[in-house]
Amino acid sequence: MKTLDRIDRILAKVEGWFIIGLLWTMVVLTFVQVGLRSFYTYGHFRLANEILGSLDWSGPLVQLLVLWLTFLGASLLTREGKHIKIDLFGTILPPKWLPTREFILALIALFIVSVMVKVCIDYMIMEMEFGGKSLFYLPSWVGQIILPIGFALLFFRFLIKVIHEGHQMVRGSKK
Repeated sequence: MKTLDRIDRILAKVEGWFIIGLLWTMVVLTFVQVGLRSFYTYGHFRLANEILGSLDWSGPLVQLLVLWLTFLGASLLTREGKHIKIDLFGTILPPKWLPTREFILALIALFIVSVMVKVCIDYMIMEMEFGGKSLFYLPSWVGQIILPIGFALLFFRFLIKVIHEGHQMVRGSKK
């Protein structure tokens, strides 16, 4: 378990740095686009429009980075237990049942995420076989590889939660 927790901490740091890099890239590209548009629209600088034309790739790149940011952020939030939850039994069940409830919910989430990993891998295989080109003439699957990776990260985070909650259940029943 200590090894998984150590991997989890290292992974969280790497994800955090990626998120910071993605956000800065998105902010800079968007700022440059807006600035150049303003220079052309209000200042009538033709050069700004020409530069903007050569940056036509930046809009789709920012859209793709939003997808990456979403999955990396979801993984970090899941690690911290701040992911979206639908909890009907939290107020109804007595406190002694909370570890069991958390274990069951994490197990269900683990199952759902594992199905999504499989579906995304199948999608990536189809994209590799039939997909076209995207940004910078790269195959389209290159930018979309975050789909199986993102769900695999969520799988890892829910697996750790299942193990922790299972341990809590066992420890709680020994008391």
